[in-house]
Amino acid sequence: MAHRQAKPVLQEFALIRDLARRFVRRTPGLVQSIGDDAAVIQTSAGTWCHLTTDLLAEGIHFDMTWSSPESVGYRAAMANLSDIAAMGAVPRYLLISLAIPKKWTQPQIHKLYTGLMMACRRYDVALIGGDTSASKAGLFLSITLIGTTSQRQGLFRHGAAVGDHIYASGTLGDSLAGLRILTNRTTSDSVKKRTSELSRTHRQFLLRRHSHPTARVAEGLWLNDRRLASAAIDLSDGLSGDLRHLCEQSRVGAEIDLEKLPISSACRAYARAFGVSPIQLALTGGEDYELLFTAAPLHSKTIEQQARTRGYRMTRIGTIRPSRFGIQITSGGRTKPMPTTSYEHFR
Repeated sequence: MAHRQAKPVLQEFALIRDLARRFVRRTPGLVQSIGDDAAVIQTSAGTWCHLTTDLLAEGIHFDMTWSSPESVGYRAAMANLSDIAAMGAVPRYLLISLAIPKKWTQPQIHKLYTGLMMACRRYDVALIGGDTSASKAGLFLSITLIGTTSQRQGLFRHGAAVGDHIYASGTLGDSLAGLRILTNRTTSDSVKKRTSELSRTHRQFLLRRHSHPTARVAEGLWLNDRRLASAAIDLSDGLSGDLRHLCEQSRVGAEIDLEKLPISSACRAYARAFGVSPIQLALTGGEDYELLFTAAPLHSKTIEQQARTRGYRMTRIGTIRPSRFGIQITSGGRTKPMPTTSYEHFR
C-alpha cells in the first residue's frame, strides 16, 4: 500500500529566500533588493529612495475583539515607519490599500485612517494614494511607505563586523506583555486576578506600548547622519529572530549578554505576576519596534554620550563574533546557543 507523501510545510523566511532567488533580478538603479527592512533605489535626483510594504490581516496581526480601529491603523503605520527608521531614512509618502468586510462601517474606516494619520503626522508623512476592495473574510491592510536618504548613506542589515558592539534602543518585551494583558481579559478568574495584581501604571504602560508603539525614526536618522552604526534592523518579530537576520546578512555570529537586556519595570512586574521569565519576553516579543544595531567600538563613547544628551535610551547588549561562533547567549558566566523563539508566519 502506497503511503501519501507529507505536504511540505511553508516556512516564511525560506519562502522569501526562494522567491528572491527565483524571481529577483539586478537592474540599473537598484541599490538594495529583498533581504532588508526596505528596498532601495537610486533616483535621478541623486538621492536614495527607500520603499517598504506590509500586509496586515485580521485574525493574524490584530483581533477586533480587543483592538479599536484607531489602534489598528496606528500600529499599521508604525510598523512601516519602523522599517524606514531602521534604514536611517526620512519617511515621506504613504499608500494604503484596504480589503473591507461588509460588517465594517464608514465611521469605523474613518477611525482607522485617523489612527494611521495620527502616527504619520508625527513625521510629516503625506498620504498619496492606495486602493479599496471588498473582503469576504476579515479586514486586510496593505501599506507602502517611501522614505529618502542622501545618496550612498543608509543603514542596512549587512555591514556588521567582528568586534562590533550590539545595541538595542528602548526596552524589550513590553508589547508582548501588553498583548497578553489584552487577551487575558476574556480568560479565567485566576488569570484576571494576576492581571489585577499589576499596578494601574504598569498595566497602562504595557497596553500603550502594544496599541501605540513608537517607531525610532529620530534615532535612526541620528545613527545614519552621524555614521555611527555599521548595521541595523528593527525589532518587529523579536530579538531572537531579528538578530539572526542581521547576522545572516552580515555573515557573522553574535554573543548576547542576557543580564544586559533592557527590560522595563512594568514588563518585570508582569513577569513576576504571571511567573514567566522577563528575559523570555524580551527575546520572544515582537512589535516593540525598537532598533537593534551594531557599531564599531571606537564609536561606543560617542553613542552613549550623545544618546544621553538627546534623551535616547541605548543599551549595549552584546558583541559581534565570527560566523563560526554562531549566535550565543551568556548569563551567569554560562554560554549556550540562542533558541529562535520569535514570531514566524506558517510555523
